Amino acid sequence: MLPRMSAQPEEFHLEREHGGRRLEILGPKVERAEEALTPLALQLLASLHRRFNPRRLELLATRQQRQAELDDGALPDFLPQTAEIRASDWKIAPVPADLQDRRVEITGPVDRKMIINALNAPVCAFMADFEDACSPTWENVIRGQVNLSDAIRRIISYEDPATGKRYRLGERTATLIVRPRGWHLHEKHVRINGEPVSASLFDFALYLANNYEELARRGTGPYFYLPKLESHLEARLWNDVFVAAQEALGIPRGTIKATVLIETILAAFEMDEILFELREHIAGLNCGRWDYIFSFIKKFRNRPDFVLPDRAVVTMDRHFLKSYVDLLIRTCHRRGAHAMGGMAAQIPIRNNPKANEEAMARVRADKIREAKAGHDGTWIAHPGLAEVARSAFDSVMTGPNQLHVLREDVSVSAADLLRVPDGQITEEGLRNCIRVGVQYVEAWLRGTGCVPLYNLMEDAATAEICRAQLWQWLRHGVRTSDGRPVTAERFDRLMMEELDRIHRELSPDRLREGVFPTAARLFCNMTKSDTFDEFLTLPAYELLP
Repeated sequence: MLPRMSAQPEEFHLEREHGGRRLEILGPKVERAEEALTPLALQLLASLHRRFNPRRLELLATRQQRQAELDDGALPDFLPQTAEIRASDWKIAPVPADLQDRRVEITGPVDRKMIINALNAPVCAFMADFEDACSPTWENVIRGQVNLSDAIRRIISYEDPATGKRYRLGERTATLIVRPRGWHLHEKHVRINGEPVSASLFDFALYLANNYEELARRGTGPYFYLPKLESHLEARLWNDVFVAAQEALGIPRGTIKATVLIETILAAFEMDEILFELREHIAGLNCGRWDYIFSFIKKFRNRPDFVLPDRAVVTMDRHFLKSYVDLLIRTCHRRGAHAMGGMAAQIPIRNNPKANEEAMARVRADKIREAKAGHDGTWIAHPGLAEVARSAFDSVMTGPNQLHVLREDVSVSAADLLRVPDGQITEEGLRNCIRVGVQYVEAWLRGTGCVPLYNLMEDAATAEICRAQLWQWLRHGVRTSDGRPVTAERFDRLMMEELDRIHRELSPDRLREGVFPTAARLFCNMTKSDTFDEFLTLPAYELLP
C-alpha cells in the first residue's frame, strides 16, 4: 500500500442543489476558492455533468474495447464509414483575428509566476495547462482558475518570496489558450449525487463561466486545447458540450474555439473527422509528439513487433512520425485549419555556453524543419527559446500562417503511420528512463507537474514514454545493444543504482523535502506490473490531497 500525500489540515466542504442533484465539494481549504467555485460555474458544471457524463463513460469503455481488439492483433485504419467526409470539400468556420498568427506558442502550468512570464514572453499565444504540466492537487487546480481570472482582468501580480522580485503583466501579452484535463480523468473533490465529475468538464466549466464576459470585453474569446482524444466521437462530445455551454450562458454559437492535439495513434486516422465534428468551433490541430509516441507504445504494448528503440533516437524524421506530420498539415490546410508543430523540450543551459549553443542549434533545426513542412506555428516550453523558434519560422513564413501550403504531394497510408522505427535499445536508455521517470513522479506527487531535468523540460507525456518503454522492454524481454536481456532482476539493479545517483545529485534538503521512496515504489510497481496502467497519473492521483 502506497502512502497518501499529506493534505492541508483545514478541510472545505460545500453542498448545493442544482437541478435536483446534490453537488458536493470536498477538499483542502484554498484561499479565494469562492472566486473559482462561483454559483454560475457550479450550475454550468452540474448541467454539463447531467447531460454528458454518461456519454463520456461510454466512450471510455469504447477505448477499452478498442484496446482489446488491438491486443488480439487488429491494426487501426482509416474508417470506411466516414470516407465521404474525407473525400468531400468543406471548410471549418473562420478563425478569430487573435488566433490567425500562432507561429510561436509557449506552454506551461497555471501557477501565478508562470502565467505572468508566459503572457509577457515574445510569443503569439500561451497555453495554460491543467493537464500534462499540472499536478492536479485541489490547491493547484483552484488557484490556477483564480490566477487565470486575475490574468484576464490584468490584476495578476506575484512577489518571489526568495528574491523579493515582483512580477506584473506588460503592456502587450500573448493570446491565452487553456488546456483542460482529458476525458479519462475525474475530479475527485467534486461529486454530483455521489459520482465524481469529469475533470475535463470541471476545468472547462469554471474557466468559461467565470471569464467569458471579461474575455469578450477585451476583444478575445474562450480558447481551448483539447488533449488525448482517440476518436471523432470524442470530438463530437466536446462539440456538443460547447454548444450546450454557449446556449446556457447566452454566448453566440461558435464563440468557443478549440485546437485539438493529435497525440494518440488512433486519432491520427481520424483527423478529417475530428475537424468535421468540431467545424464550428475548431481552429486547428497540433502534433503532440511526446504523447503520440507514448500512445504508439501503449496501444501496441503487447506486440513484440512494435517495440520502439531508445526515446532519444525516436526523432521527428523517423518515417512514422514524418508521415503523421505531413498528413496533419495536408488535412488541416485543406480545411482552412492551422497545423501546429510540436514541443521543443530543451531549456537554456546557463552554465555551459558550448552545450547551450548545441542545444539551441537543435531547436533551430527542428523548428526550421516544421516551418518548411508547412506548419503554421510551434510550441516551446521556455521563454528562452522564443527568439530561436520565431526566427526559424520567420525565415520561412511570409505571412501570419501557411494555410496556402496545401501539401498536395502528401499521400499517407495506414502502413506509413504504423511503420516501426529501427534503432538500438541501450543500457543508458534504460537508466535514463528510470532516472527521469522516478524524479518526475516524485515532483508530481509533491504538486509540481513541469520539471526541468538534465536540460529538458519534462512533463507527464515524457514521463509516460519512460514508463511505457520500460514496461514494453520488460514485457518482451528485449536485448540491449550489449546483447543482454532486459529482465526484472536487471531492472531492479538499475533502479537501485539510479536512485543512488539521484541521491548523489540532489542536496540533503531536497531529499528530506521529497517523497522519493513513494515515487520509486509507484514507478516500480507500474513498470513491473503484468497489466499496463493506461496513464501513470491515474494511480498517482489517488495519492494527492
